[in-house]
Amino acid sequence: MKVSTPFYTLGIESSCDDTAAAILCDGKVLSNCIANQEIHKRYGGVVPELASRAHQSNIIPVVTAAIEQAGIEKKQLNLIAFTQGPGLLGSLLVGSSFAKSLAMGLNIPFLAVNHMQGHLLASFIDHPQQQPPRFPFLGVTVSGGHTQIVLCKAAFDMEVIGETQDDAIGEAFDKCGKIIGLPYPAGPSLDRLAQQGNSKAFTFPIPKMKGLNLSYSGIKTAFLNFIHKHQNKDPEFVEKNREDLCASLQWALVENIFRKLEQAVKETDINRIVIGGGVSANSEIRARLLDKAKTDQWTVHLPPFEYTTDNAAMIGMVGYLQAQSKKYSDFTAIANPRLGF
Repeated sequence: MKVSTPFYTLGIESSCDDTAAAILCDGKVLSNCIANQEIHKRYGGVVPELASRAHQSNIIPVVTAAIEQAGIEKKQLNLIAFTQGPGLLGSLLVGSSFAKSLAMGLNIPFLAVNHMQGHLLASFIDHPQQQPPRFPFLGVTVSGGHTQIVLCKAAFDMEVIGETQDDAIGEAFDKCGKIIGLPYPAGPSLDRLAQQGNSKAFTFPIPKMKGLNLSYSGIKTAFLNFIHKHQNKDPEFVEKNREDLCASLQWALVENIFRKLEQAVKETDINRIVIGGGVSANSEIRARLLDKAKTDQWTVHLPPFEYTTDNAAMIGMVGYLQAQSKKYSDFTAIANPRLGF
């Protein structure tokens, strides 16, 4: 009986402020290492120049750790996959330059990967608790930089059919959290507080947009004006109502994308939903998707928490899937901060 040879992929992710590297054997993750950049917290957001400098310091130790944890040697690698975009240009350049150089030194092929495809195809990673989705499905990317509804006909046949026209949902979480004094990134803290509050305590408007597009700047502005109005009457308003404010805001932010997702299901007649991106870890989004699976018979694919935020395992997975066609990238594949599907 013929025994298949293991295919080892090194994934490298450096689109924003996390330097990540992962080793996959075929579709199974052997290691998934991430170096976070704590320096940005003092500025209340990611500083691009500081991010790129930190990537330069982190990338060699992170890649080395990923290879060591996987229990392999560099010479066993068959492919290097790196994030081409979208993202911060300086950060992307560090990852892409390192990946190309290492591939050249090892004389192996490399692949430039779309970061957003990585979020949606993370559900194809071999995992004991879930089966990979079937095509076609509706992909939902929710993160600090993107909010999109994507028609996914095949692994590399994706079309954005709806997206935010201004702020992303993660950006709205962070900006609104900052308004009420939560530290950056505010999303996780806001989620934890919301679980202790009443989502019906306050009402914030849901913007009406044509088609499947959506907006978050209106909710953010309404929240800001609401806080200022009540603080003028009672300076301790936020402190007294923090949990209810978080719960009410979170409900509005999540309701905004769910209304469009429900519309997309009706228009496409596709009820298989795959979600990805850092905000897919949000408890309200997960609870409502699971409720939809029960009540509306949606088939829902929620990525494990370790694959929700920016990580290299998802980049390696895209590289592995793309390598099946044996169509690799060449040195004309450069970092592209505005890369689309």
